[in-house]
Amino acid sequence: MNHSQATTRNHVISVGVATASPATFITRARASLAALLVAGGLLLPGAASAQQADGERLFRQRCGSCHSLEPGQNRTGPHLSGVIGRKAGSVEGARYSAALRESAIVWEGGTLDTFLAAPRQMVPGTSMTVGVPNAAQRAAIIGYLEGAVAQ
Repeated sequence: MNHSQATTRNHVISVGVATASPATFITRARASLAALLVAGGLLLPGAASAQQADGERLFRQRCGSCHSLEPGQNRTGPHLSGVIGRKAGSVEGARYSAALRESAIVWEGGTLDTFLAAPRQMVPGTSMTVGVPNAAQRAAIIGYLEGAVAQ
């Protein structure tokens, strides 16, 4: 050790700057990774199912009066069964605006997110007027729609 370093139990202090020991760094990294996995619903199955339940609740509240998840059950809007990967405006028997029917949109997570945030901004002339400005709510609804396809 030279004059500019002093050692404490867990830290090397060099020129007035503390450097964490490798063990402290690894512990902090593991805690950060665990927090990210929990936040993303990847560590605890209960967190993922709670997120799915939240998506289902939001779908029923925000979308369910106009859309169904039952194939062939069109309401004011088309059914959303199998919406992921489907071309916009393509459900047989559903009423669509010309703007949506003529769009080249294929529904997937990103296009749904943009559309749900501001439908008339993404597709001027669409008949869908209801938007979901809250990003977390949109993500929960889209996650629910993606999960409904997998079930």
